[in-house]
Amino acid sequence: MTPTPCPTCGCAAASAAHGIAGLLLCDDVDAAIDAGLMQAEPCVSCAPACAAKLVETRASRLAALAARERFRLRSARLARRAAQREAARRVPVAPGPTPALPPAAAAALQRALAKAKRD
Repeated sequence: MTPTPCPTCGCAAASAAHGIAGLLLCDDVDAAIDAGLMQAEPCVSCAPACAAKLVETRASRLAALAARERFRLRSARLARRAAQREAARRVPVAPGPTPALPPAAAAALQRALAKAKRD
C-alpha cells in the first residue's frame, strides 16, 4: 500500500483508514461502508480526533443496524399477536337450532303480535 496522507489530519502513514476518512469527510457514509468502515481499524498515527471520527461513525452505524433489527423483530411480534387475537375472535359457529328468546322478550313479542292482529 502506498502511503497516502490522511485527508483529515494529514498523517502520512500507510493505512486503509485514510480512504475511509476521506469518504467520511465528504459525508459519503454509504461509500465508507462499502470501503470497509465496519471492519477497518483507525490509523494509529492519525490525530485522536481523526481516529475518533471513524470509531464514532462505526458505532452510530452499529447502533442504527441494531435499532433496525429491533424494529423488525417488534413488527413481526406485533403482527403475530394481531393474528393470534384475530384467530381468537373468530369462534366457529356450530350449526344448530336457533336459541329461544328470553321469557320477557317472548312475552313482549306475543303482546306485539296480538296487538297487530287486532288493528
